[in-house]
Amino acid sequence: MADSQSLVSIPDFSAAMTSGKTFQLLGRPAKATVLFFYPKDNTPGCTTENIAFRDAYAQFVAAGVEIYGISRDSLRSHESFKAKLELPFELISDPDEAVCLLFNVMKMKQMYGKTVRGVERSTFVIDAQGRLVKEWRGVKVATHVQEVLEFVAHLN
Repeated sequence: MADSQSLVSIPDFSAAMTSGKTFQLLGRPAKATVLFFYPKDNTPGCTTENIAFRDAYAQFVAAGVEIYGISRDSLRSHESFKAKLELPFELISDPDEAVCLLFNVMKMKQMYGKTVRGVERSTFVIDAQGRLVKEWRGVKVATHVQEVLEFVAHLN
């Protein structure tokens, strides 16, 4: 991990999330917070990624880490998706893209031969002081959650 002088501080922000709660970045009790951005609820890759985080959830908790998924979907969509997959973590709704823009995850992508603007699958680890300690961009779902888990297991 980089020394504390070189870590980038993330501005505090709040956003609506499932279970009628509001996410607030600063003041979280966890050793670290994992924010994973994904394109859309109920799509194959996003479902696989959320299931992988769900299945590793106990290991993240044991490491003192909180997990939150973020997409532009509505809270209603998130509540349904969370219930369907039995996710033990909250999902953050970002329909106005404020959090997506803060983390610079909005990209032009190719889908079915068309160029569209969408969320680049990305994951960020933020320490208890609100500093970015690791980021993954353009994530490939297959081994990603294990990589994140290995990283957070070695945080001080």
